[in-house]
Amino acid sequence: MDETKVFSVSELNGLIKELFDRSSLFQNVSVRGELSNYKVYPSGHHYFTLKDSESSLRCVMFKGSAAHLRFRPESGMSVTAFGRISVFPRDGAYQMYCTGLMPEGTGDLQVAFEQMKKKLSEEGLFDEAHKKPLPLFPQRIAIITSSAGAAVHDMIRILSRRWPMSKVILLPVRVQGAEAPAEIVGALRYANLYEIADLIITGRGGGSIEDLWAFNDERVARAIYASQIPVISAVGHEPDVTISDYVADKRASTPSNAAEIAVPDASEQRQTLASFSIRSAQAMDKRLKQLRGEIETLRARRVLRDAGAYLDDRRVELDHLRDKLGSVMENELGRKKHEQVRLAAALDAMSPLRVLTRGYAVASDENGVIVSSASMIRKGSRLRLRLSDGSADCTVESVNKEKLS
Repeated sequence: MDETKVFSVSELNGLIKELFDRSSLFQNVSVRGELSNYKVYPSGHHYFTLKDSESSLRCVMFKGSAAHLRFRPESGMSVTAFGRISVFPRDGAYQMYCTGLMPEGTGDLQVAFEQMKKKLSEEGLFDEAHKKPLPLFPQRIAIITSSAGAAVHDMIRILSRRWPMSKVILLPVRVQGAEAPAEIVGALRYANLYEIADLIITGRGGGSIEDLWAFNDERVARAIYASQIPVISAVGHEPDVTISDYVADKRASTPSNAAEIAVPDASEQRQTLASFSIRSAQAMDKRLKQLRGEIETLRARRVLRDAGAYLDDRRVELDHLRDKLGSVMENELGRKKHEQVRLAAALDAMSPLRVLTRGYAVASDENGVIVSSASMIRKGSRLRLRLSDGSADCTVESVNKEKLS
């Protein structure tokens, strides 16, 4: 019986790893699946599982490869992973060592664009309330773009033609490549720090999404948002939209359109001023005619032609008012006198003294209290009788408490 070689676990795992590493079949693999349990560790390495409806595959992407990702992978996203298959000897499990990821159905740059747009929108960088108005007549305009492109020449030409009073300051930067975002950010900060302009135009001519990518960079977006000077974003052609367009205070469809937005047209302003001058002269002439008419009307009035006649008319009116007022006062006094007589008669009719004139008397005791009942007196009580023409003091001889019928 042949002796069978006995391996240690480490030896066997190492042998299997060597077999994987030697096979060219596993060195350049593309695998399609859905990301699951995607985690980024503090080390910068990315760990996740790639799965389909029936199987799963453990994957790792080291920090160096992950740094080249242009979008943010998330669990649930369908991707194609690129890399190699090997064995991790410690666990005895094979896994995929990824060097790149490509979203399914669209390019990674488009995914990155949508993710950045969503993130900055949620932070409020696109809010209309933050956008600053453009100056009506800018004195200094800073253009942040490539000095070698056709776009800058078009902008300078249009600015000079439309509004030659503005001073144009060019801050040349690269607008494409890895270094471009940092240079654009630096130019924006420089313009604000030294207040070299009251309006900024930043952008470039058209190109692919890769060519325009510097203006989708988060650093550029935040620098535009932080700018105290109003910013016009002019990137590419009409269909091209970048993150900078959303953040900027104004979006121009093209660099040439940015120059048209930035300044008024001097010829149109001259026409407007000429129109205002004509309208002002017409309004002044109309007002003068109106005033002349008012003067003629006043001149025709009697008070200006004969001041004495005017005073005579007022005297007649005053006499008429005096007579009318005297008549009103006389009528009112008569009415008041009549009312006074009526009230006096009513008051006299209600007076107790009036009753005494008809033969009645009012009895009061020694304290002056009116005697209204027989029970209030007794034999020998002294009373005073009040009559219509005087009074009499009496002594009660007897008291009869029977009610008179």
